[in-house]
Amino acid sequence: MKAILCSQYCQPDDLVLAEVPDPVAGPGEAVIAIKAAALNFFDILMIQGKYQIKPPFPFSPAAEVAGVIESIGPGVTDLKVGDRVVASCGHNGAREKIALPAASIVKIPDNLDYDRAAGIIIIYGTALHALEDRASPKPGETLAVLGAAGGTGLAACELGKLMGLKVIACASSDEKLEFAKAHGAELTLNYGKEDLKEGLKKLTGGKGVDIIFDPVGGAYAEAALRSIAWEGRFLVIGFAAGDIPKMPLNLALLKGCDIRGVFWGAWTRLNPAKNRANLEKLVKWTAEGKISSHVDRTFPLARTADALKVLAGRQAMGKVILHP
Repeated sequence: MKAILCSQYCQPDDLVLAEVPDPVAGPGEAVIAIKAAALNFFDILMIQGKYQIKPPFPFSPAAEVAGVIESIGPGVTDLKVGDRVVASCGHNGAREKIALPAASIVKIPDNLDYDRAAGIIIIYGTALHALEDRASPKPGETLAVLGAAGGTGLAACELGKLMGLKVIACASSDEKLEFAKAHGAELTLNYGKEDLKEGLKKLTGGKGVDIIFDPVGGAYAEAALRSIAWEGRFLVIGFAAGDIPKMPLNLALLKGCDIRGVFWGAWTRLNPAKNRANLEKLVKWTAEGKISSHVDRTFPLARTADALKVLAGRQAMGKVILHP
């Protein structure tokens, strides 16, 4: 089968399309013939050796896959050949087939296409865990989402609205803000043109923001924290801007606020049953049209480098999908 391989830490253009042996389903496993594999910003960091998880070489990027069960191993009873499924794999999704533990695989309904299904797990899983388990939300509170048109930001806008929060989308262009507004945001702020701290204060009538969802980091993080309300919650999601901010901790004291880390990957390993329930709920909501799982664009496997460069340039509004 064909696979995109990272054999040493490299840039997207250095990835190689190669032939590798087909996987075989071991005990408790199933082989998925991959129809769609979703990319995330951390895939770029992973191939560069800058991510906290470092798979052994050679590996493929792409941590989410959707497809059809091709074969099952001994002991698998809840899946059968031909089932339409989705799964999180951590890496190795940019290939034609993958063997995964059956417990990590979730069936999808016939009315949910593979592209949208592949894009559900990480961005919506992260956003749901952040808002439901870490943010202590109360209906009517304000939620400011940085990088609101990117994958995780868009998921936070949609889920925030579903939870009854007043969503403020923050992004670097009017086009991105219009897109976020079509996906659940009530108010918008262009931090390419306007001061983030002052803008958020103004939009909340001087009170400040109750919950800040930050997958961007860099210089925007401190500006956002300075706009937080008394006893607000600042959610650390990631660092798409590249720089990990060093926050002045006196701000947490002066604002009486919490800075809360959101490490979805570690949480899923510690709470597999709750994570599976979350994923099944998200699949259902997507099939029902309650969340969009919007696909920005798709690429054939051979153009994985181009797909990753779209993410690196922060050009995507929604998910970038590979078609093995």
